[in-house]
Amino acid sequence: MKFTVLVDVRLRSGIADPAGATIERALPALGYEGVSGVSVGKTIRFTIEAADEQQAISHSEDLCDSFLTNPVIEDAEVTVVPGVDDL
Repeated sequence: MKFTVLVDVRLRSGIADPAGATIERALPALGYEGVSGVSVGKTIRFTIEAADEQQAISHSEDLCDSFLTNPVIEDAEVTVVPGVDDL
């Protein structure tokens, strides 16, 4: 069975995010007031074959821990949906 996987990667709390800080500082000059807490991350999408949804989640999380993220400084949120969709 095929599953579409979306991995949202963010820096862990307490890790400096210079890109997010730069964007946040620039926003008022561009006319966007009241925006705070800006953080920059990455999104990874792929299709995986697995016997069931739980196996797809497990394999995707293993992939995140071993290759797609740096688990020391990043957190990943994995979303799995049956079929091949545009998430």
